[in-house]
Amino acid sequence: MGVVRPPAVAGSFYPGEADVLGRDVRALLDAAAVPQGALVPKAIIVPHAGFVYSGPIAAAAYARLAPARYTINRVVLIGPAHRVAFSGIAASTSESFDTPLGRIPIDGPAIARIATLPGVGGLDQAHEQEHSLEVQLPFLQAALDRFTLVPIVVGNADPAQVAAVLDALWGGKETLIVISSDLSHYLDYATARSTDSATRAAIERLDATPIGFEQACGRVGVAGLLAVAKRRGLSVETLDLRNSGDTAGPRDRVVGYGAWAFTDPIDALVPASFESQIRAAGPTLLALARASLTLFTHTGKGFALPAQLPAILRAPGGAFVTLKRDGQLRGCIGSPTAWRGLAEDVIDNAAKAGHQDPRFPALKDTELDGLELSVSVLTPHQPMAVPDEDALLAQLRPGIDGLLIRDGKQSALFLPSVWEQLPHARDFLRTLKLKAGMTPEHWSPSFQAWRFQAVEIK
Repeated sequence: MGVVRPPAVAGSFYPGEADVLGRDVRALLDAAAVPQGALVPKAIIVPHAGFVYSGPIAAAAYARLAPARYTINRVVLIGPAHRVAFSGIAASTSESFDTPLGRIPIDGPAIARIATLPGVGGLDQAHEQEHSLEVQLPFLQAALDRFTLVPIVVGNADPAQVAAVLDALWGGKETLIVISSDLSHYLDYATARSTDSATRAAIERLDATPIGFEQACGRVGVAGLLAVAKRRGLSVETLDLRNSGDTAGPRDRVVGYGAWAFTDPIDALVPASFESQIRAAGPTLLALARASLTLFTHTGKGFALPAQLPAILRAPGGAFVTLKRDGQLRGCIGSPTAWRGLAEDVIDNAAKAGHQDPRFPALKDTELDGLELSVSVLTPHQPMAVPDEDALLAQLRPGIDGLLIRDGKQSALFLPSVWEQLPHARDFLRTLKLKAGMTPEHWSPSFQAWRFQAVEIK
């Protein structure tokens, strides 16, 4: 058994008995109001006081994770140091963290990845008695299924160092970012409300400039997240803003608490049921694509659209049909945007992939046997705010996003599957520029970019 970090504040900040703790956390989550259709956050800011004081505010953010219970499998948890003074960012060398609800494994490879960044090092003393991370763990254990943890305590550090850590571990929908911070400390009730309202406004503007340590003890982590969220085009929503005078304490000296959710606007363009509906219709799409390709290859005739189709296949949709033989590309044609019914689009593009891709000769009858065929259905495109290339790269999610670029009459598109050959964002973008007929270094004020996702059916 590896080194285990045992709970330090169980029985004081939160119940030490597993059954009581589980019941209390579940009650807090159940009491949190979540609007219908609320997006799952990529990142959250939550308070870290005792549950009786800040638990309801933290629960407002954790309740938003319910739809991603089985999707999120890694949590990057960042909180300020309260017990040990040090410079930089402290990772843990433990192999797991314990709470009364069980053991959470540490993501060792992720720790190793950030250990190469400036200011990051292993310092278990910073973790031993630190509550800013520990009080988040029971909420995470209740809200998520299985996940690994990247616990980080921030000492005397720069927000840019935190931002570098976040960029290195950002990942996709499998990764959740949690920033732990309380707000103002020990002001009277009215003054605290005014101070915390100003902090709220700054966070909603993604501007950490007005936020000092008097406004948020986790100011460095908050500022690091705000910088990354702004570069990546995330939206922020205030979920709750109260203080200990509203929950369980007197009003002469209160501590402020807030909860915020940061979401990716592209998620708002794609209904939660989109992928499940496409995957359910996947066998039909593949059958239509293969039937169309086979008929055209044999006869040169188009395949007739069936009369009876699921609604998702009759609705407008854009798709790419990809052909491979022995693992090598043999043709790929698609529609960058949805301008006709999805089934019609797939039928037409399947025939064109075999016979109109200018990179390959027309498909022969003898090649049909053993030909690999896949269909990638595109989600709606999201315009990107791209003042420069670095801003574009910061918003791209390797392995997840497809990209369409355009400058004047030059344009090109890469599906998300291209990340398999070009795993680094800068290479991905610059190769796409070459495909569009641009130079790799090309940039201009008229450069435009859109990102999207794709549901691939094989």
